[in-house]
Amino acid sequence: MLNRKEFLRQMGSVSAGLAITPMLSLKDRHETLDKLADYNGTPSEIAANEDYWYTVQQAFTADRSLINLNNGGVSPAPDVVQDAMKRHLDYSNEAPVYTMWRILQPQKEAVRQRLARTFGTDTEEIAITRNASEGLQICQLGMDLLEGDEVLTTTQDYPRMITTFKQRERREGIRLKQFPIPVPAEDPDEIVSLFEQNITPRTKLILMSHMINITGQILPVKPVVEMARRRGIPVIVDGAHTFAHFDFNRNDLGCDYYATSLHKWLFAPHGTGMLYVKKDRIRDLWPMMAAPESLDSDIRKFEEIGTHPLANFISIAEALTFHEGIGPARKGARMKYLSDYWVEQLIDDDRFVLHTSRNPEYACGIVTAQLKGIDCGELGNHLWRKYRIIVTPIKHPEFEGIRVTPNVYTTLKELDRFADAMKDVLVNGI
Repeated sequence: MLNRKEFLRQMGSVSAGLAITPMLSLKDRHETLDKLADYNGTPSEIAANEDYWYTVQQAFTADRSLINLNNGGVSPAPDVVQDAMKRHLDYSNEAPVYTMWRILQPQKEAVRQRLARTFGTDTEEIAITRNASEGLQICQLGMDLLEGDEVLTTTQDYPRMITTFKQRERREGIRLKQFPIPVPAEDPDEIVSLFEQNITPRTKLILMSHMINITGQILPVKPVVEMARRRGIPVIVDGAHTFAHFDFNRNDLGCDYYATSLHKWLFAPHGTGMLYVKKDRIRDLWPMMAAPESLDSDIRKFEEIGTHPLANFISIAEALTFHEGIGPARKGARMKYLSDYWVEQLIDDDRFVLHTSRNPEYACGIVTAQLKGIDCGELGNHLWRKYRIIVTPIKHPEFEGIRVTPNVYTTLKELDRFADAMKDVLVNGI
């Protein structure tokens, strides 16, 4: 196992940082990342190995003058992904009708194959989209519903997806039904029961989050899908925050519809996403943009959006390679380790309230917490103004707090600074 001194010696550079050594070639950088595979240990052991994560951290060009704890919105991409994006974009502009449409477009199929392999499904069930919202709206708008039909979801699902159903309410007369769930939720059977209790004879569709964006709550997708399937009700799974966040695949969910963003936890270029539709469900799902009849049963009908940026999509391949170099189990373990690391520094104060479970079955890298008596919006502004720390204030009718999402490039020293800032607020206020 390499320690930090040996790593620096092998790099042969005083700076040793990929992000600050532009003389390193892409080949050198790939070889350095390949060394990650040389570290031995269980995921939990690797999660606490700072030499390992120091190597990972150097792959990013993150601005260290601030502390970005809102990686749940969109994450920076590692240097190798940025370079690929620039390279493909430059090539696209040499003669787009040739370089982009005739050369890069076919390469998109290899990216589709790799995404399918990572998700554990068939290549012909994966569409490459621009984000989770696009994939989810394809499903939400593409299923035939009649006036009076009900769709069911929780009160904590993503606002854009709620807005989508509310538009169908106004336009087509369907009915959106929402119900609350516990915060945090640590009884999977209770969640399944709540979904089942709220089904009526008019329920035709269910939307559920794999991980709720405002709390990081992981929900029991598979038992909900199985329960709904017995009743003939399809379930759309919002996976915006789970793909490449921790270790799972499609078989762990059992779902027929799943959409995610790739610019969050996979670290792919901004504006990339993935939609999974089970093969025998493709024909009956309308695309959001019109596609020819010849594509009725083809997953590619969901990609008929006109001219699109191939550089973004082709560069997903580099993000997949980076993800595979770390490994999903190691990555998930590190994300939970980072969350636990800062929470442990505050948990003993009675004024610190967690809205996210500590149990790794129900949470990972996203934590939402509240300081009693302090407005979360004011706290977020204070952390930015005084400490240049970025968090996400969450004001929900059922709770409030700040959402904290570090990432694999986040250092423990940065989390120490964040925890110290929170302690200062607890002692001195804002």
